[in-house]
Amino acid sequence: MAETVIVATLENHIGEITLNRPASLNTFTLALASELNAALLQLDGDPSVRVVILKGAGKAFCAGIDVGDFFGKSTMEYREWIECMETPLVTISRMKKPVIAQVHGVAAANGAGLVAAADLAVAADNARMGLTAINVGLNCVGPIVPVARSVGRKRAMELLLYGDLIKAPAALDMGLINKVVPADDLEAETRQWAAILAAKSPVAVQIAKSAFYAAADLNYDNAFTYMNEAFARLCSTEDAKEGVSAFLEKRQPMWKEK
Repeated sequence: MAETVIVATLENHIGEITLNRPASLNTFTLALASELNAALLQLDGDPSVRVVILKGAGKAFCAGIDVGDFFGKSTMEYREWIECMETPLVTISRMKKPVIAQVHGVAAANGAGLVAAADLAVAADNARMGLTAINVGLNCVGPIVPVARSVGRKRAMELLLYGDLIKAPAALDMGLINKVVPADDLEAETRQWAAILAAKSPVAVQIAKSAFYAAADLNYDNAFTYMNEAFARLCSTEDAKEGVSAFLEKRQPMWKEK
């Protein structure tokens, strides 16, 4: 049986995860969700990897959840089923290392949620994204969590209730993705962007990511308090001292990763 997820390590400290169910548009199954979650944790723990790229094989990034085994479950079984599907979206926010979604074709329903859950996202100019489950009598109340935090309440509700697929420029305009590039350049552009990020201090990047998510649910004053503490911890690291010294000495820094 073919792997539903392929994990690779590339040059420039980049890890890569490929959803590998191209004949089914990389839709989520229990196996894919479990393997994806394991792959995210594997690369997060790999000392040679600083940035992770997440992409799909074939014609699409991810068209949502495979509903082939939808029927015949109890409420508890449905809860366990959907929790497994959504676990990778939560795991991304808990990882130390940033995840960049490389989006082509369609990213629908849980696929759109995966794009929103990624820390950053680059999309081909012909990609389309949307929370489409409403069109088959379901809804995307799991994926809407990261989507709403990316695009805001009104636009998130529009995506949730109407179920339309929007084109990449519209997704960029509403903040669902970071960059739109020509389809033929998608892989090269994403890897280049990942390499630029991977060249920065791994300690600074990881503290920035973890502090960002931790402060997201705090009130205004407490968020500043938390961020100031995170900054103080960063200032005491070897990478911070090296970065400032390199800047003053007009040379490239040699990150110590501690």
